[in-house]
Amino acid sequence: MAEVITMPRLSDTMTEGKVAKWHKKVNDPVNEGDVLAEIETDKAVQDFESEVKGVLLYIGVEEGAGAPVDSVLAIIGEQGEDISTLMGKENETAPSKAEDKPAAASASGVPEEFKTENENTAVETSEPVEKETGSETEGQSKNAPAEMPAGTEVITMPRLSDTMTEGKVAKWHKNVGDTVKEGDILAEIETDKAVQDFESEFNGTLLHQGVSQGSGAPVDSVLAIIGPAGTDVSGVLSGGGSKPVKAEEKTEVKENKTETQQPAAAASTAGDRVAISPLARKMAAEKGIDVNALQGSGENGRIVKKDVEGFIPGQAQAAAPAQKEAVSAPASTPKPVVNFVAGETTETPNTQVRNIIAKRLAESKFSAPHYYLMVEINMDKAIQARTEINSLPDTKISFNDMIIKATAMALRKHPQVNSSWAGEKIIHHGDINVGVAVAIPDGLVVPVLRNTDQMNYLQISAGVKDMASRAKSKGLKANEIEGSTFSVSNLGMFGIETFTSIINQPNSAILSVGAIIEKPIVKDGQIVVGNTMKLSLACDHRVVDGATGAQFLQTLRTYLEQPLTLLL
Repeated sequence: MAEVITMPRLSDTMTEGKVAKWHKKVNDPVNEGDVLAEIETDKAVQDFESEVKGVLLYIGVEEGAGAPVDSVLAIIGEQGEDISTLMGKENETAPSKAEDKPAAASASGVPEEFKTENENTAVETSEPVEKETGSETEGQSKNAPAEMPAGTEVITMPRLSDTMTEGKVAKWHKNVGDTVKEGDILAEIETDKAVQDFESEFNGTLLHQGVSQGSGAPVDSVLAIIGPAGTDVSGVLSGGGSKPVKAEEKTEVKENKTETQQPAAAASTAGDRVAISPLARKMAAEKGIDVNALQGSGENGRIVKKDVEGFIPGQAQAAAPAQKEAVSAPASTPKPVVNFVAGETTETPNTQVRNIIAKRLAESKFSAPHYYLMVEINMDKAIQARTEINSLPDTKISFNDMIIKATAMALRKHPQVNSSWAGEKIIHHGDINVGVAVAIPDGLVVPVLRNTDQMNYLQISAGVKDMASRAKSKGLKANEIEGSTFSVSNLGMFGIETFTSIINQPNSAILSVGAIIEKPIVKDGQIVVGNTMKLSLACDHRVVDGATGAQFLQTLRTYLEQPLTLLL
């Protein structure tokens, strides 16, 4: 029976694959483990192996062309087999659509075109069921108001930021049966950016909690129900609303690991390269099997998938004794006995904030072409200026405050750096809003100083201190960590002399500030003791050209080395 081979998903971010090269032609025999083609993904070019045996009857994607993941890549079957039924599925993005009429069923009772090459097993077509369920839910939701008891209010998961799609209940402040007044804090909601108090807008009794503490749910799903004490809300709950998605209920892919003491190399001698297919290597790693313990049954002794699947621990030991006997054991020398104390390995579940930060950092690093510029600045006059400013009554500013002010003024002179990439266009921001990176236990947040170029040193100092304090106590609001047009990160207080940062998108640049170091410098032909500080600027090359970034740093350097120029 013919098998439909689909374009595989070879990376988490892959949506389309390109056939760099076909290794088989139509009518060529194909064995399990043979390389069918080289597939170019969004990250690399990888060999794609066949998991079925037969004849290549059809090629769905020509060499050099691309196709979406799960589209028809090839069909393998018996020589002369009629594949006209399967050919009719070619233009579908996935061969497992329930609207199609079922083709000839395999022995398992599942149509053959519903099989994928990656699994070589039937794919359950659950999509229509989900659609029907969704339709029923929508219908029930529309009828819900008729079933709503008088005075009862359904509270849904709020959207506390523009990018929020799911919220997590960090803590419930009210239990079922508790009295709730308007303005009372119902719960602490953890979004993708911060943890915020969520207040009730109604009076009554908490009748139902839709999301347990520590669990998450999509925006607009049922969070709680408030109404008169003793009200039966079973009709409301059965009438609609999204079911919360608990973190612990997410499907986990379990790996069956075989813990064995691996025997000596059987597939190759020491120092030789093991001939093994990428798929077999991956499966061996997942099962904890040493590839040197495997016997290859593929072409030229190549280890393929079935060799890993059929591996039984201990079998390979039979091939090793001859080699072991040929090598005489060297005289053993006594080794000192050292007693080590075993450390404890623990796991910490990621918070929603850390997961989102990780996702956005990865998106920025791998979507924006970063380049870096570095400059060393003489801070002698900046130190002198700060000393004089702080000598004034009730005045205390930091070097970071001075750097933020100088940065904002430099952005005013170089508006291209104060811009964002938006696909087919570049957005030039009218306001200069500097984001200041603040370290928190969950990672990093970037509260925003709006209209920074219009603020003086004292206003900047007060703003940074206030937001940094509230960031660490999770007291920032969503609008206080959105809307930055440029970011500053300072690790100088930790003695770090220089470092580079990942751009905080949609910004096009981020300034990294190092420590002020006292060291010998050359001044007017003489070696003297000076105070220097290194700055590095990471830029998105799609928006900020190298010369533009260099000119920005040159202006910033002038403002810091000659603080009085900020008054011009």
